[in-house]
Amino acid sequence: MRALAQYVMRGPLQAGGVAALATAIPYLSWIGAAVVGLVILRLGVAQGLNIALWALLPALGWAWIGNEPTVISVLLLVFLMTAVLRSTVSWEKSLLAGSGLGLVIGLALPVLFSGMLQEVTEAYMSLYQWAYPDMSQQLGSDLEKAMRSMVEGLMPGTYLGMAVAVAMLSRYWQAVLYNPGGFRREFHAFRLSRGVSALCVLLLLVAPVIGINPLLLGWVAGLPLLVAGIALVHGVVGRKNASNLWLVVFYALLVVQGFTISLLLMLLAIVDSWLDIRGRIKPSGPAE
Repeated sequence: MRALAQYVMRGPLQAGGVAALATAIPYLSWIGAAVVGLVILRLGVAQGLNIALWALLPALGWAWIGNEPTVISVLLLVFLMTAVLRSTVSWEKSLLAGSGLGLVIGLALPVLFSGMLQEVTEAYMSLYQWAYPDMSQQLGSDLEKAMRSMVEGLMPGTYLGMAVAVAMLSRYWQAVLYNPGGFRREFHAFRLSRGVSALCVLLLLVAPVIGINPLLLGWVAGLPLLVAGIALVHGVVGRKNASNLWLVVFYALLVVQGFTISLLLMLLAIVDSWLDIRGRIKPSGPAE
């Protein structure tokens, strides 16, 4: 990956070529978005826009011809988040910008890609009916409505999660090439301000009653808290100079018990925004 980052930073031709080619290849489009993010972080929004236009052509092809909005959604989200990150040097503001655009994308998908969402809904319905035939029969006509609501919230939420991961990859590449260890220090120190954490909690609480898909709003409001919670775990492990095995165990638990661990991480992020947990932990020396 470092070799790829070095190659794309040789010039606009290399960066644009890799961004366009990767975006056009299935399952590699995230690399194209990461290249755009790297150029923005290192050279600025104007240079990043030139490279983004290369990636935008195949992304539009996926959306228009392939009826697949994932590629262009992730590209736009990464562009916005890395642009905000470069201008503000704030992951909090970057995540908030991404969440805002993620909400807009989530509201636009049912209008622009209704057919695709219906196909995905029918696929989920078939799977659910096969796995839970009795429950499916009890739900009756409500099953399709529930599945459609789930799909309309899950898909844009997934796009947002992918974009956050790709933006972090871009930042990591920048640190590897120009500021070794910078991303680690930045991520270990990241925590949300009290106002932002309170806003996220408020959105999570009012999601069921304001007329917006609760799952979509849950992703939009919950992802900054989740990222802050993960950063807290990394920061505590780093501050205590503990073995990376703790992180391996942590991510294993996150995979196995994703929902439960995610809720716990969001709760920890809220507490951390008020109490600064890392600041209360005494660093461990090399001998410990």
